[in-house]
Amino acid sequence: MRKTKARGTQRGYAYLALLILISIIGVAAAATVQLGAVYQRRAAERELLFIGGEFQRALLSYALATPVGQPNQPPTLEELVRDPRYPNVMRHLRKLYADPMTGKADWEFVRSPDGQTIVGVHSASHARPIQIAHFSGEFRGFDDAKRYSDWVFVARPSEGVRGSVQSVGPP
Repeated sequence: MRKTKARGTQRGYAYLALLILISIIGVAAAATVQLGAVYQRRAAERELLFIGGEFQRALLSYALATPVGQPNQPPTLEELVRDPRYPNVMRHLRKLYADPMTGKADWEFVRSPDGQTIVGVHSASHARPIQIAHFSGEFRGFDDAKRYSDWVFVARPSEGVRGSVQSVGPP
């Protein structure tokens, strides 16, 4: 009878150890998933800054290539891909990019005062950014932004430097 009782007690400890091990593995897996999500969002932020820089350069290129008497900004983003003001194909932007924060090409526009042309773009996402400081020079207005939609990509020539790009803060 003693052998049976001792064997049952040992099984209880083994079962308890197994439950503890499973819970530790579960906590570690949850932490890994959370770190993966943060890593993925950081990558999307870098992609947003890259694409935003592409839009800034395209808007600046469009403005610098404007014939006399025509608006400096395009009425649609498609005109950055294929500029209709010229008989030959002129591209300021290689393609229309999707917003990496939403996964769709649902950019929100900053329009000119008359509402006819686009002077800038920003993400439709209202999520809080991870990066809030230490932006490169072309994105210096983005410090302390509260959401991705505050990262407004507007191109304008820097004072005294033709072809340089600056960005501005929230609209």
